[in-house]
Amino acid sequence: MDTDAGRHRGRPGLTRRGLIGASAGLGGAAWLLRGTVGPESAGAAGTAPPGLPAGTEAYRRVYENWSGEIRTDQLWTCAPRTPQEVAALADWAHAQGWRLRAQGYRHTWAPLTVADRTDEAGRVLLVDTSRYLTAISPAAADTVRVQTGATMESLLAHLAGRGLGVTACPAPGEVTVGGVLAIGGHGTAVPAAGESPRPGHGYGSLSNQVIELTAVVRDEAAGRYVLRTFDRAEADSAAFLVHLGRAFLAEVVLRAGADQRLRCVSRLDIPADELFARPGTAGGPRTFAGFVDHDGRAEAIWFAYTDRPWLKTWSLAPARPFAARQVDEPYNYPFTDNIPEPVARLAGQLVGGAWGTAPLFGQLQYLVAKLALTGDLTDILLSGGLLRDLLSGDTLTHLLAGGLRSDLWGPSRTLLQYVRPSTLRMTANGYAVLARRADLQWVVSEFAAYYRSLLGQYQARGEFPVNGTVEIRVTGLDDPSSCGVPGARPPLLSALRPRPDHPEWDTAVWLDILTLPDTPGLHRFCRDIERFLLRTFDGTRAGLRVEWSKGWAYTEDAAWAEPEVLGRVVPDSLRTGGGPGWDEAVAVLDRYDPHRVFGNPFLDALLR
Repeated sequence: MDTDAGRHRGRPGLTRRGLIGASAGLGGAAWLLRGTVGPESAGAAGTAPPGLPAGTEAYRRVYENWSGEIRTDQLWTCAPRTPQEVAALADWAHAQGWRLRAQGYRHTWAPLTVADRTDEAGRVLLVDTSRYLTAISPAAADTVRVQTGATMESLLAHLAGRGLGVTACPAPGEVTVGGVLAIGGHGTAVPAAGESPRPGHGYGSLSNQVIELTAVVRDEAAGRYVLRTFDRAEADSAAFLVHLGRAFLAEVVLRAGADQRLRCVSRLDIPADELFARPGTAGGPRTFAGFVDHDGRAEAIWFAYTDRPWLKTWSLAPARPFAARQVDEPYNYPFTDNIPEPVARLAGQLVGGAWGTAPLFGQLQYLVAKLALTGDLTDILLSGGLLRDLLSGDTLTHLLAGGLRSDLWGPSRTLLQYVRPSTLRMTANGYAVLARRADLQWVVSEFAAYYRSLLGQYQARGEFPVNGTVEIRVTGLDDPSSCGVPGARPPLLSALRPRPDHPEWDTAVWLDILTLPDTPGLHRFCRDIERFLLRTFDGTRAGLRVEWSKGWAYTEDAAWAEPEVLGRVVPDSLRTGGGPGWDEAVAVLDRYDPHRVFGNPFLDALLR
């Protein structure tokens, strides 16, 4: 294997985004706020937008998303202290021809907040919810009232303090509740064989757990924007539960259930050919679907150019199993939070132009995970050459210092949240395949076979468009009964909204491919994947929807750009099947914000 293929294909100078990627590869997170000018700084001086409401603290700030692919000039930003201030800002924006964009920790990929290279001429005011709009308080015995700038980490910690929890949630803790709701954030969970849903728990998105929401909306009779509270039983609430940034939610009340202790077991010994085997072939319980049936909660992380994925399963375990290690706080995989020096070094070489080292990088990531989780040195001793040199001495000691993590047990939040901002920052595409639970293995096997074949075709041409992982998760759909409100409807724009014409489709398989930004051939590869998914899961045996926060609508050289996918495929995925959906959601959001104060040019074109 020629691991120096990048050298033969040339080593272009680092682009701006390449420099961002190199910084991320070295494990730092400081770049995320690069360019920030806070309100206390002399740099905040300048001509602020005219006529801002009294008391508004405006300052300039660069917006940069998680992967660094979206980066703006310094934009005017403010941090309202109360929801009422947001309503006043909306009145100002309407009068002055500006637009308001809510932002939290910017852990997103899609241009739902602002587009790349947005400048001051765009007349955009960023509204930072993470500074003051963070209150959390009990609402009832099994509910919580939370402002949308609060982090998911704070929310789950509050619930845990009351003996409550959720079935599943996004893995990062430093994301805002508002951001998670806007895109229908999810985790990975379906009922295990024989498992019955428990009161307050759901297997779909966090948005589906909302029982009440307060939004900033236009009151045309009064001629101003106001705060209005919607009960989940109101039909219009279904448009706000997943709104893509086309609305501003100030506060929500969420239902939770009694906390469940979980056991999380990691395995790295099952070949991809077995884990993702086609239905009817050898494999039995060591297939992905077999593990889902047994435990209900599973995630596969498949390092590029390797044949043994990292499989994590979570199971209900009221008492600590003898072999499991008890944990009391989240983020229990330090080797992913604090990037080991060899991984950072090789990531730096990749973004420096040595893209042909991607196979070596995938093998290195696998070996680091296996050593840190299991302490097994066998593969490292057999690897030889550069891999053995990279994983020697201090690196081995460092990875083993924190103890082994392959079998963990604790309260739900300690095992559901495991991604810190210091992890390796990659871009990602994302899709949800809606199918029968009985077709889960078929979905996974079809995708895995095509992905491996396509990756091989690119490699044979000397191209290495992927250097990260494939991530596969499984959830249930948004069943409104889990929120406990009679008459509730599922979120209209949720990728997990059930299809009325396919009631047998009860499961969603989430498929993501991660790679470093600016990897040559990335967009073309993702375009090929997207076309395969659309023709394979075409609504006959399974259906496809996009994961809002990730990459989709690929052309050969860009994401969120393919006109047919943007203009027809995505809307139709939420129209087809009958019942309320795309068009009703767009109409409701337009009715409550007819001036599109809460919008941007990308959303204007998408939500027509």
